Amino acid sequence: MSASGTVRELASARASELGDFTTTWRVVPMSVAAVAIGLLSTCVAWALLRLIGLFTNLFFFQRWGVTLVSPAGHHLGGLVVLVPAAGALVVGLMARYGSERIRGHGIPEAIESILIRGSRVEPRVAFLKPLSAAISIGSGGPFGAEGPIIMTGGAFGSMIAQFLKLTSAERKTLLVAGAAGGMSATFASPVAAVALAVELLLFEWKPRSLVPVALASASAAAARRYVIGLGPLFLAPAHPLFIGPAGLVGCALAGLAAGALSVVLTGAVYAAEDVFARLPLHWMWWPAIGGLVVGVGGLVFPEALGVGYDTIGALLQGQVAGRVIIGLLLVKSVVWSVSLGSGTSGGVLAPLLLMGGALGGVEALVLPDEGTGFWPLVSMGAILGGTMRSPFTGIVFALELTHDVNMLLPLLVSVTLAHGFTVLALRRSILTEKVSRRGYHLSREYAVDPLEILFVREVMRRNVVALPASMELAALRAERPRRQLLCPVVDTDRRLVGVVTRRDLDGLLTFAGSDSDVRVGALVRPDPIVAYPDEPLRAVVYRMAETGRTRFPVVERGEGRRLLGMIALSDLLEARVRGLEAERRRERVLPLHLLLPRGFRCRTGSPPAGVAEDGARPGT
Repeated sequence: MSASGTVRELASARASELGDFTTTWRVVPMSVAAVAIGLLSTCVAWALLRLIGLFTNLFFFQRWGVTLVSPAGHHLGGLVVLVPAAGALVVGLMARYGSERIRGHGIPEAIESILIRGSRVEPRVAFLKPLSAAISIGSGGPFGAEGPIIMTGGAFGSMIAQFLKLTSAERKTLLVAGAAGGMSATFASPVAAVALAVELLLFEWKPRSLVPVALASASAAAARRYVIGLGPLFLAPAHPLFIGPAGLVGCALAGLAAGALSVVLTGAVYAAEDVFARLPLHWMWWPAIGGLVVGVGGLVFPEALGVGYDTIGALLQGQVAGRVIIGLLLVKSVVWSVSLGSGTSGGVLAPLLLMGGALGGVEALVLPDEGTGFWPLVSMGAILGGTMRSPFTGIVFALELTHDVNMLLPLLVSVTLAHGFTVLALRRSILTEKVSRRGYHLSREYAVDPLEILFVREVMRRNVVALPASMELAALRAERPRRQLLCPVVDTDRRLVGVVTRRDLDGLLTFAGSDSDVRVGALVRPDPIVAYPDEPLRAVVYRMAETGRTRFPVVERGEGRRLLGMIALSDLLEARVRGLEAERRRERVLPLHLLLPRGFRCRTGSPPAGVAEDGARPGT
């Protein structure tokens, strides 16, 4: 074969190695496990919903039943104040003597398990979390079931992963598969569950995790038909395909209003948490105090108690009076913020939907009439995108809850603006703020790493000192490199023989005396770790991390191994420098005068050669 043919063959082989994705066949067994976890998550969702119905019937109606009912129709009178406090007290005791991990609304705990705990969740959390959430919500807590189901499904996924011999990344995939399956089974929203997983839990966009998680969500949604029933959860009247400029401006205003409400709600939750932290009481008692606030709110406004699925449906149908809408927006916001800040167990999605729908009900009084339930639905999606910083989840979730595809454009406008508003106004979301308060930080911005798109040949050092293997001691004394910590050793054809460190050279020159027969080849370290000019810097970084070495010779591929240069850890910073320059350097690539007509461009452009800018000749 000719030399050119060999080069082409090597280039073709290298091109096949540098694929778009790094996924391997391990994704197949992971997907099979994820499907099983999705089916299990459906059973978990069914059990939790039945538990919530059971405790709601016991606490408010003193009867045995598992049907989901609204606590607003109770006949307890003033005793209703004690019911949420009693349920929250039980939750506090379970957290104190069972597991503190059951406190909170589930998603921050799942994030912390993924990022800090190697995707390991204690088995008892899988049983205590749904039980505590059912007691909290069933006793009138203003929460949704989705956060606890996400955490519980994730806990079961993590438990299954811990029984298998998996890496931490693979355990994360199965944990998130359980979380997505739980959400998909609860709301019949398989695509929104995957979007939530990507935006909040996976912290990556890779087929190795996306494929199993999506299959888990799909299997849970399919199993829901036989276990829980069909969706959508909320029926909404059909809306027009296009709403016109006035309607789109209204969507923009609704998005900004939802962003402002998101900021207020986030601040209220953590202000309440700060108040509880200053109380001279153990945190075990905080949920009971928050429960008293919920009870008082429920006494004043019964619709503020419980999940409120029926109220959300009524808002979308335009069947809620203005007085009730105002009460929902004010009372529900207060009791939810205080109760969540107290550390009890419950989710945030359903309350946000309810408060967003109430905000939309208020906006419907002043914004253009686009149909029944239009503005509540727009604001529901916007409040999710703003408060949780998950815009795609907010859009898709609203569509899947109602099956109203005509709302795609209005939701895109409102959710995007709500998301942008909160990103500029708040450093962290309602979910990541809790993680930050525990001493951790995470970034939710996904981008291509510069190390993926820069190659060794672009940053390697070509002007390096290479020592001939036959070099004698006298020549080495005269020419030894004083700045290179690692020196490649080559033969007469500049093929890499090995490497030698500066310490080895200094030792040779110190102890060899005047013996000129000692050669560099005697010190060479054969089979050094090398880099290749056509591989991305990411591969070099991984190799440095695995070996602990920070300098590699760069050689041609093939048996020849001809030396081309050196690459060190400091050279890899060049990729970061280029990334920072792309972010910060501002330049005008096309001059503005090119946009002007040709004649006007000549009159206003640069002066002719040899004429100064003031019109005078140089030197006058």
